Amino acid sequence: MIREVLRMGDPRLLRVAQPVTAFATPQLSALLQDMRDTMAQFDGVGLAAPQIGVDLRVVIFGGMSNPRYPDAPPLADTVLINPELEPLSAEEEDGWEGCLSVPGLRGWVPRWTRLRYAGFDESGQRFERSVDGFHARVVQHECDHLDGLLYPMRVRDFRRFGFIDELFGAQAAAE
Repeated sequence: MIREVLRMGDPRLLRVAQPVTAFATPQLSALLQDMRDTMAQFDGVGLAAPQIGVDLRVVIFGGMSNPRYPDAPPLADTVLINPELEPLSAEEEDGWEGCLSVPGLRGWVPRWTRLRYAGFDESGQRFERSVDGFHARVVQHECDHLDGLLYPMRVRDFRRFGFIDELFGAQAAAE
């Protein structure tokens, strides 16, 4: 089922989400399916449970090609529950980000270039990955939602934050 995506300003997006304590349940499975349906409907590359009003530490991400991020490399479809992030270096890279909860806008956001993340899949199996580039950016962006953070809170130079069509032209806004 496609769910409403909360928008910046909704106080539910500012809460710290609660850990998942029960895995492989019908409720968790239904939540993940709703998240997948919602992410696909709005051409997202990731979605966090708080974005659809569910106060749990659950994120999904992945996809092959995406009209909102045409130059992005493919990401494996991933369910990440109760995530832990660890930077593998202090090096950061700035890049453009958007968000389904901040529609029509983009911002230039610093993120760690390399990180290790760990967490659980929907059946409760723990896994760990070391990633870099776009994959690392997406994981950090989605996990921020679990701590009540939206990417505009990380923008350092507001001259590089604005409406997509103003920043990149009308063609980009149509994509």
